[in-house]
Amino acid sequence: MQDYLIDAGLAAVVAITISLSMGPLMIPLLKRLKVGQSIREEGPSNHYIKAGTPTMGGIIIITAMTLTSVLLAGDQREVRAMVFLTLCYGAIGFWDDYIKVVLKRSLGLKAREKLSLQILIGLVFGWLLIYGLGRGTEIVVPFSGGVLDIGYSYLPFIVLVVISAANGANLTDGLDGLAAGVTLFIFLGLGAICMMTNHNGLLIYCAAMAGACLGFLFFNRHQARGFMGDTGSMALDAGVAGVAAMTRSEIALILIAGVYVVETISVIVQVLSYQATRKRVFLMAPLHHHFELKGMPETQVVYRFYLLSVGFVLLGLAGFIS
Repeated sequence: MQDYLIDAGLAAVVAITISLSMGPLMIPLLKRLKVGQSIREEGPSNHYIKAGTPTMGGIIIITAMTLTSVLLAGDQREVRAMVFLTLCYGAIGFWDDYIKVVLKRSLGLKAREKLSLQILIGLVFGWLLIYGLGRGTEIVVPFSGGVLDIGYSYLPFIVLVVISAANGANLTDGLDGLAAGVTLFIFLGLGAICMMTNHNGLLIYCAAMAGACLGFLFFNRHQARGFMGDTGSMALDAGVAGVAAMTRSEIALILIAGVYVVETISVIVQVLSYQATRKRVFLMAPLHHHFELKGMPETQVVYRFYLLSVGFVLLGLAGFIS
């Protein structure tokens, strides 16, 4: 185990180094290609200054993760499966970003197109888990110490987990450094689960992802010089869901990735409330914009969500090991 901890530390350092090295090259390139972020008119007015900031910076995170994982653990099947899942969801996000910022079609991929691709990749990944890696169909029930075998229901279940995580992160990606920082803490928590369950290759993958996020934060912190876009958010959080699936911590992920859950619920509540009563519960959804519009500085919102994420991660870990 000590050797794998050393490898995990090395993976984090390598991923950080790659991210920091790519940023000064990739961000100016994206700016020259005019791959700039558009800002919603109904959004907070202080976000208008962010218009034109290069997006699709998730390429940096994905590249750092892929190179590091292949270099340090590329001979392990679990890691190869995770790289596959991450790259596939990153490709969907890249396509969506490309349509929005290059082809200037503001809605990007049609919802049914995006969902169909996510389901297809989720099914392939679930099949790899069950039949290729012999993962089985059991899941750990937090705070009970029990394991539940859901049999044939596992395949649609894991598709739902992957899609939910990927889209929850997409909603969280709305403030400078928010999604990258929150996801960094989630991967640290998942790395701890990998250690407890002896998934040593996945520990290296988690360390690579955490390091890639930390390196990207150097460019994404307030005032951001680049955004990850759907390219990054979908890739990161398909990775989150994939690691949870391999370690049988899918239900614990509801707590570990609690910030994603809260952000998603805030949007659902807002939509249902407006449709039913024509009244809004929040000043704006997702939830981080509500606090902005109440006058809280953007950096303060981000740091408080970081603390909230740490609390959720610790709660999820407590549930998983109990």
